[in-house]
Order: sequence, then structure tokens, then C-alpha cells
Amino acid sequence: MRRKSIGDQELALLQYVGERGDASVGEVAADFGEARGLARSTVLTMMERLRGKAYLRREQVDGVYRYATTAAQDEVVSSAVGSFVERTLQGSVSPFVAWMSQRAEVSDDELAELEALVAKLQSQRREG
Repeated sequence: MRRKSIGDQELALLQYVGERGDASVGEVAADFGEARGLARSTVLTMMERLRGKAYLRREQVDGVYRYATTAAQDEVVSSAVGSFVERTLQGSVSPFVAWMSQRAEVSDDELAELEALVAKLQSQRREG
């Protein structure tokens, strides 16, 4: 099942929670929220929306709800990138690749990773 898309702020919140393993609304509001000028109520709303979209789950521990991610970090980022390509780039990765080619700060590791992905795509095409 494909998950509902998420925005930049929601993705950042998911990454924050994912890095900690789990967190309460108060903890997220005090660190993540304050740094971004978000009220506790806004953080709660975002977390509940992410729970409604099945990106977060919650469990009551000692009278406090603790939230944790339901997917691995790479799955969340992959889903966000897929949504961006579909919505913003109308399904074409060419504009993204063109942008990457103009970026001056592509590291050797990033370039090697891109080359490996292209090789994988070429191999899949030959097999298909």
C-alpha cells in the first residue's frame, strides 16, 4: 500500500523521531519545535497527522504517549523522493539529473553511488 505524501517539515520531524528511537510530544516540542518556532500544539498536530498517515505509531508508557517511526529512515526518504518526482517533476527524473550535473559539490562517494545506480538500472533493463 502506498503511503500518503508528507511535506518537508513532516519529513524533518520523522527524521528527528527516527534518530531518537522514540519520543514524547513534549520532548519533540522542546527540541525540534522550539528550534523551528513551532508551538507544542503544532507539533502535536503534526505528529498525529503522521500517525494518521501510518508514519508514526504511539504507545502509552507510564501515562505518556511515546511516538516511534513505523518505517526505516531510507523507506521514508525514498517515499518522499518518489512523491516529489511524481508531483513536482510529473514523473520524470531528467530535471533532477540535470540539476545534479550542475551541482559543484558532488562528492566522490555520491558519484560512485550514482554510477552504481545507473549500472543497476541498465542491468534491470537488459533482464526485463
